[in-house]
Amino acid sequence: MSIIHRIAVVGPESCGKSTLSAQLAASMQAQGMRAAHVPEYARDYYAHRPYQVAMSDIEAIARGQLQAEQAAARQYDWLICDTTVLTCKIWAEVAFGQASPALLQDYRPQDYVLTLLTAADIPWQPDPLRSHPAERDWLLGLYQAELVAVGIDPVLLQGNEQQRLDQAWHAMRQLPQWTDSLPKK
Repeated sequence: MSIIHRIAVVGPESCGKSTLSAQLAASMQAQGMRAAHVPEYARDYYAHRPYQVAMSDIEAIARGQLQAEQAAARQYDWLICDTTVLTCKIWAEVAFGQASPALLQDYRPQDYVLTLLTAADIPWQPDPLRSHPAERDWLLGLYQAELVAVGIDPVLLQGNEQQRLDQAWHAMRQLPQWTDSLPKK
């Protein structure tokens, strides 16, 4: 059984998480690494139901996100996770003032060998699942404060798409697990 390395890509809405996650996983695969992009489960969840948010929805999305990670972990060594339960926790706190006990039970930020935090310095892209275009800097502060509170030192990704990708690659190459997982030639 191989060791699974999870990389969290988190941050405010419309900050390039999905694009970056997919690019990283594809680049790793091109290098012969067993890597997968784990998409944001909220999109699947709301694909066939109205976008109405209740705590039960946020809990279901958190569980679905974790289940998607677990399914990918059966086949891959590296998971590039487009959001994590952290996003659900912050979403619950913004919408309802606190996260539920069930949500907190699923929240395990130490499961990730690296946390990439995307800055709110790229243009807002409208989307039916996005609702805070003017609050992205405030939301970024919530992510930063939560990560500090749980002892996670995230890598803040800023700039255009290529700059963010380069910053992410630099951070990944610094991981002790990185060299051990490169394909043997």
